[in-house]
Order: sequence, then C-alpha cells, then structure tokens
Amino acid sequence: MPLVSWIMLGVSVAISVLLVTVLHWLLTHQLAKVWRLAEPLVRRCRYSAYAAAVVIGVNFALPAPGEFDSWVWYRNFDHGMTIAMIASLTWLALSVAYALTDGVLERLRVHDDDTDRAARRVRTQVRVLRRVISSTIIVLATAAILFTFDEIRALGAGLLGTAGLLGIIAGVAAQATLGNVFAGLQLAFSDALRIDDVVVVEGEWGRVEELSLTHVVVRIWDERRLVLPVSHFTTSAFENWTKHGATVTGKVVLRVDWRTPVNELREHVGGYIAKHPLWDGRRWSLQAIDVLESGVVELRVVVTAADSDAQWDLCCDIREHMLAYIGEHHPEALPRRRAELEGEDTSPSASLVDERARRQSIIGGTDVED
Repeated sequence: MPLVSWIMLGVSVAISVLLVTVLHWLLTHQLAKVWRLAEPLVRRCRYSAYAAAVVIGVNFALPAPGEFDSWVWYRNFDHGMTIAMIASLTWLALSVAYALTDGVLERLRVHDDDTDRAARRVRTQVRVLRRVISSTIIVLATAAILFTFDEIRALGAGLLGTAGLLGIIAGVAAQATLGNVFAGLQLAFSDALRIDDVVVVEGEWGRVEELSLTHVVVRIWDERRLVLPVSHFTTSAFENWTKHGATVTGKVVLRVDWRTPVNELREHVGGYIAKHPLWDGRRWSLQAIDVLESGVVELRVVVTAADSDAQWDLCCDIREHMLAYIGEHHPEALPRRRAELEGEDTSPSASLVDERARRQSIIGGTDVED
C-alpha cells in the first residue's frame, strides 16, 4: 500500500483509541457519580472497547479491495479484518450485555435468610435473559462470519429454496434442545424455581446453584452437585421449600412404650423448645399420633424454624435431648415387644405371679418384695 494509506491507517486507529479513552475517562470520573451502570460498563468493556476501536479504525482507513485486486495478500488481509471487526463487535456487545445485567444484579441483595424472594426471582430471570441474549448474539455473529466466505454464501443461497424442509429437519433434530430452552424460560418467568431455592429432587435435598437454558445445578447438602436438564423440572414433580417463604416446619417422631407419661414429656419438650435459639417462636406441639400393633406408641413433635438449615439442626437437637431424657428419667418408656402365648392366662393376677416367678429365678430363688 502507498505511504499515504499507512498514514491514514495510523491516524484512524489513533482517533478511535482516543475516543475510547475519552469515553473511559468520562465514565470513570464524571458519569460514575450519577449513573450506576458506569462502573459495570468500565469494568466489563475496557478491553473489548479498545479491541473494537482498533479494528474499526483499521477497517475504516483500508482502501477499497478493488484498488488492489492483483494483491492476493491484501484480499486475504481485508477479509481477515472484516472477520476481526465482526468478532470484536460481538465481544463488545457481549460485554455491554453483561455490564447492563451486572448493574441490575448488584442492586438485588439476596439475604442469607432467603426472605427476599422477589430479588431472587428477578435475579434468576435476569441471568436467564442474559444467557438468551448472549446465545443469540453469538449465533448471529457466527452466521455473519460464515457468510463472509463466498463458498458459504453461495451454498446459503442455494439452500433457500429448501428452507422449509431444512426447517422441519432442524426442528426435529433440535427438539430436545429447544424444549430445554423453552423450559428454562418457563421456569424463570413462572417463578416455579429460583436461584438459591431449597429443593428436594431425585430424593436429594439441596439448593439451586445455577439455572441455565439447558440444565439446573443443585448443590446438595454434602457439597455434591446434581445436574438435571431443565425439562425435568417442568415434567416431573419436585419439592420447593422456599416457594412462598423460607420458614419451614419440622417433625421428630419418637416410638415409646404405652406406659410413657405423655403429658410430662409434653411439658418438658415445651420448656426445651422455648429456650432453644433456633426456634422461631411460631408454634410447637407434641401429640400421640398412632398406636402400633406391638403396643408401641408414636409421639410426634412438630416445631417451626426460620429456614431449612435451622429446622434440621433443631429437630436433631430435640431428638438427641429426648432420647437422653427418656433413658435417664423414664427407662420404662423405652419401646418393647409383647407377645401373648396361646392358652396362657393373661389376667392381671396371672401376670403378677409370672413376674414374681421371673424375679425369683433371676436372683436364685430369693423372693423380692415389691
């Protein structure tokens, strides 16, 4: 190329870089005070903006390809710069999209107690939308780059006549993928599932860590990750413990003997729960819910907590405390099996005689007064 073309090329690149530098300074020192999106834009778009400025400056100053048709290297260089411009503008568009959504996400504070359900819903929707926009931009940019090649452009023109058939074939082939994409949008905007929701799925308890267009990642309580397709949550049942709030009710089932003093246990459990720091103060109860055929009575303690983590720890504490209390103060309440032999006298007097005979055999024939 002539020297003038190289000079124009350098001036164009310098002007483009200077404009980006000035815009960067304005966003950092002036607009950042009055515009909340200024800081995310500077953070996300710093490198992509400079790359786009350089590439656009070069493309703007390049002479028309017709002037150098005999130069094969120039035609290849011009084609490469066209591809570079599409790629750099795609990078810049992705950076802007992420910067704008970062500004929204930073304003949505998600509390540890999971009470801000509206913020978690909006955060989930924003992240899903960001993935949709990013995927659309990348697909369009890839198509634009491919169509810069003459061979691909000719092939695309030839395929236009069979676009209907190709659309049907592509739709059938991508049915599962498209189903997951629409399922992801349905979950995000129907508020059926949000990031940080506590769920029980496939028999596992955990929190939703990631919700994308194709899959959902559930962080299980033991730090494992359960990855499921999004369509699983639209076609199969699952438990959402934080759908309308984080508060949850827990239960502890104790199996005791029928001679257990239920009222005394109820008073003791009430006093223990009232002093426990994990109880949210809403309600508690202790009830005998069933009597099994073996004579064992099922007692159920119901207690409320602020969230699922507190509920689990509170129920475990109650269970451990009651096991120790019953074993120490009411050992006769421990469950036992009873059997009645056929033909045996089951009257109270017969039972007393049998008990006295059993004691005598244990202590070597010495009678023990009750």
